Amino acid sequence: MSGPYRTERRAIIVRVLFFGPLAESLGEREVEIALELGTTIAQLIERLGLEGLVSGGLRVAIDGNMVDEFDSVIKDSSELVFLPPVSGG
Repeated sequence: MSGPYRTERRAIIVRVLFFGPLAESLGEREVEIALELGTTIAQLIERLGLEGLVSGGLRVAIDGNMVDEFDSVIKDSSELVFLPPVSGG
């Protein structure tokens, strides 16, 4: 279908890695996820049900770089790493 009625949604594929107790609780260490073009880190966190961990210190890296702002748009073929909050003693 073409013309003004055509609505095209573009998808991207990202690789997501989980570490530590986060991987254990999700039952996955690595997944590939299809996202709509323009998806932010915050939206992915919500989709994965991890928003409760953000205030507890959830860390995220994109393509090897730690990010502090979760409003960044995710690019196609990115690798995101989710690091659970750590506790020490």
